[in-house]
Parts: sequence; C-alpha cells; structure tokens
Amino acid sequence: MIIVKTPLRISFVGGGSDMADFYGKMPGQVVSTAIDKFVFAIVKERFDDMIYINYSRKECVASVDEIQHDLVREAMRMTGVENGIEITTLADIPSSGSGLGSSSSITVALLHALHAYRNELITAEQLAREACRIEIDIMGKPIGKQDQYAAAYGGVNRFVFHPDGTTFRQPIRLSGSAGRKFASSLLLYYTGITRSADTILSRQRKNLQSQETVDTMRCMVDLVEPFAAAMEKADIETCGVLMDRNWELKQRMAAGIANDKIHAMYAAARNAGALAGKIAGAGGGGFLLLVVPRERQNAVFSALANFRELPFMMEASGSKVIFDDQAYSSK
Repeated sequence: MIIVKTPLRISFVGGGSDMADFYGKMPGQVVSTAIDKFVFAIVKERFDDMIYINYSRKECVASVDEIQHDLVREAMRMTGVENGIEITTLADIPSSGSGLGSSSSITVALLHALHAYRNELITAEQLAREACRIEIDIMGKPIGKQDQYAAAYGGVNRFVFHPDGTTFRQPIRLSGSAGRKFASSLLLYYTGITRSADTILSRQRKNLQSQETVDTMRCMVDLVEPFAAAMEKADIETCGVLMDRNWELKQRMAAGIANDKIHAMYAAARNAGALAGKIAGAGGGGFLLLVVPRERQNAVFSALANFRELPFMMEASGSKVIFDDQAYSSK
C-alpha cells in the first residue's frame, strides 16, 4: 500500500499569467504558497486483475479505458499501471470549485502514488510536468500551470512561466519571524458558492486574444516582484496594497470573477479592517482570501460571522509519500 499526501495552494498576485495564452507571448509570474490542507491518494495492490476506484463514486472496471474518473485514467496510462489495483482519493475540503487547486493536487498525488507503486523515484519537477500534460494537453482543461507546481514543490514560491514552456521556481525565503507575521495575517472564508472554474477560465483565455486584456495581465505580473520583496520583510501593509490592486485588475479579465455576494463579503471585511482580499483561484466562488493585521482580526471575525472560516497555515512540504509498505517489506 502507498499513501501520498499533497498540499493545496493559495496564490497572491499574478494568477492567470500561468496560462499559455499569456506566457506564450511574454513571461508570466505568480507568487503562491502551499497550505496545510491536503488531498490523499491511496494505492493498493489487489489479488485479482480488476481496477477498483473510490472517490465520491465507486468504480469497478476491468480495464483502464473503462475508467470514468478522468484523472485516475490518465495517471494510470501515463505511469503504465494497467490492472490489479485499488485507488482511493480523499481530501480535507470538498474538491469541487474550491479555488484552492484541488484538481491539480489530486493529479499530482495520483501520479506520485502510482510511480511509488512501481518503485520509481520521481522529482517534483517531473510530477508537475506530468500533471500539466494530463490536465492541459491531454484533457484540454482551460487552466494554467501554477497549481501543479505549487502542489509538487510545496513552500512559498515565485514561479516564472517562460514562452518556451519551461517553468522557473524561485523559493521565497522568509525568516521565522517574518513567516509567522505574514502567515498570521491571512484569513480564508468560504463564500458558500461552488462554481466551475473552467467556464470563467475559458472566457479569460478568449479575452487574452485582445491587447487590452494582455496589458491588464501584464500589470498583474508587474506586482509579483514587489509583493515577494514585501513578503520577505513581512511588510503586511504593502502586501495588502499590492493584493488589492491585483484583485481590482483580476476582475477585468473576464465576466463572472466577482458577483454581488462576493462584493458584499469583501466590502464587509474591508470596512472591518482588512487590508485586501481576493477570491482564490479563477473566481466566481470558492474561498475569499483576506490580508488582515492581527489587531484587526476580531472585527473581521464579527463582520463575517455568517460565513465559515477555514483556519490554515502555510505548508513547507510538497507532495510526499507518507506510507509505503513495499519499503518495509523489502528490508
């Protein structure tokens, strides 16, 4: 049995520039962090040759081609695992429409577990590239590359996406005190709205054919380096200003990124003392990320008392195998 634990992520500025429609023209950049909310992939050998898959549904099939779960099917094809296996996926939060990169985290977790099942060592870079190939190239999802890289590597990073398709990772090194100050200023609230990110992202991809939208995205990318510098200094005020500007620009990228309920939540948080906020992921629902100095958080808690908070911390580790009975049996 193999068990893999893979983190979810939140991004701060630059999101959307990880789509080929943008970085094919000029480099995209994003600042993001893994968080201590996870998905798990469990792979177990079976006595027979059947394939059992457990998620929100249960599948029992005889061949890979019969699998309905797209990510499981393509991960098995990519790793060459054909039959005689049981696969279970679990998540700390509902995996649909959260905006925390859960689909890509599941893809990374499945690939990691299946490679480990075959006794194959794999780097974070290879995991991220294979996950991108499955989701973007094979399945044709209208998404970018940041989620797969954030899940595979973990930690706080600036990712640069180059026109030639390569991705550069620059870890953002926070001192202990800076890390604690920055992390403790972040709050996540569930909007109560689930949505399909694909619809909004498809609109954004189409809009990136216009120079005006490209220019808006370039302005978001220009926020990345000053945001990373402010993070390293735990300059919460500057981080707030930059993230608020990013949210203002993001709403110009496509219709549906914000709505009346999101605007009302954001206004209530700002009036209570939040410096900035943004919807995690593509927009339209999921989680609202806020930057709030510690001394103002009680007021924000009161203002958003009707919404569910998701307490979290930044996570240093990326995808990892947390149990492998093959390793024990070989000793």
